[in-house]
Amino acid sequence: MLAVHKSTLLQSAFFGVTGVIVLALGAHALEARLDAQSLNSVETAGLIQLIHAVVLLGLAQLSQLGKYFRWASLSIFWGTLLFSGSIYLLVFFKPIVPIIRHLWPITPLGGMILIAGWLLLLKGGLSIQHNGKP
Repeated sequence: MLAVHKSTLLQSAFFGVTGVIVLALGAHALEARLDAQSLNSVETAGLIQLIHAVVLLGLAQLSQLGKYFRWASLSIFWGTLLFSGSIYLLVFFKPIVPIIRHLWPITPLGGMILIAGWLLLLKGGLSIQHNGKP
């Protein structure tokens, strides 16, 4: 049985619970308060967050198999935080704190870090030998 990497498991749980909360708010409480584009942005951020919560759950088990899996989990954590987090900041706080509108470059940066995480996961998978060890 594989050991679980605790911090990655906690990151997964955090993204999971907050993703569900954001999507529930978007479906119910925010629908009347946000325009269609903002609501769509929140839904996209929430879905990306939930997908990567599940990925981190798997990586919590795989991280002991080598550096590529550990790097993948770090990249996916930070990429999700930057991607989804910047969208939430832009949608919820831009009307209150106008300077936040300058944070938009963080969203594609987070997306690029997510892509890097997936590539690291691919590299980690390719590094596993037929006996299951890196």
